[in-house]
Amino acid sequence: MALDPTALFNISYGLYVLTSHDGQRDCGCISNSVMQLTSDPLRIAVSVNKQNHTCSAIQQSGIFNISILTESATMDVFRRFGFQSGRDVDKFAGSDEPASENGLRYLPQLSNALISGKVEQVIDCGTHLLFIASVTQADKLSAEPSMTYSYYFANVKPKPQPKQQEKRGWRCRICGYEYEGEELPPDFVCPLCKHGAEDFEPIGG
Repeated sequence: MALDPTALFNISYGLYVLTSHDGQRDCGCISNSVMQLTSDPLRIAVSVNKQNHTCSAIQQSGIFNISILTESATMDVFRRFGFQSGRDVDKFAGSDEPASENGLRYLPQLSNALISGKVEQVIDCGTHLLFIASVTQADKLSAEPSMTYSYYFANVKPKPQPKQQEKRGWRCRICGYEYEGEELPPDFVCPLCKHGAEDFEPIGG
């Protein structure tokens, strides 16, 4: 039987801001890979690209926060947390987001829930690390619907402008970055959101 990787595109996803601390400052990134594992004890898992600064911060601190974004989250949130690296930019500079009980920042104005995790196990999945964590705090913040991947693409992400001449290449489904060329290197990593080749789709042709 043929293996069609596009079948996985039908898996539904939410969108979250994952935050931690690198020992010097707060950091965070956009995540679409959060799930509840068990209810007793209450455990969750989050998959994070190794190239994300937040990944190394979680390894170092052993704790993280998940802000579950709502449909009111704007593109500015995704630019702030997804299109730049915490190695180069202080994503919380000049902001006044509060800290939860574990001392980490979260986004109460743009989220309907806060979940704090304490890492219990780390699984190396190649390009990503899977953090399995016990839940140390869980608060409902609003009744507004959660931001889903499909809602983001339909209503938040800017639509591409028509081009005079169609390009051939590959487009990142996460942030829209376009790579020009017939073949995308299998180890290619998006320079904006740090997602790998598996999150690119062909364009043009």
